[in-house]
Amino acid sequence: MDDQEPVVDPSRPVYVYVQVADHLAARIAAGQISAGARLAGERDLATEYGVAIGTARRAIQELRDRGLVVTLPARGTFIVEQPPVS
Repeated sequence: MDDQEPVVDPSRPVYVYVQVADHLAARIAAGQISAGARLAGERDLATEYGVAIGTARRAIQELRDRGLVVTLPARGTFIVEQPPVS
């Protein structure tokens, strides 16, 4: 996470889990997290973003719904290869 301004702002009219998912999606799009990379676990994400574990879990579900990650039971959550933008 960068040190500029907080990613999560509870006063914004957007759910916190969506803010976390949006930030992670932006990092994926920018290539900061590459395809095939394992995403940090829910506890680590919760600590990194200063949110509850349930919020981190819901953010990961949001990323799955967007088709950006896949979760393999007992293995972790991995970034999916994205098709090139044309």
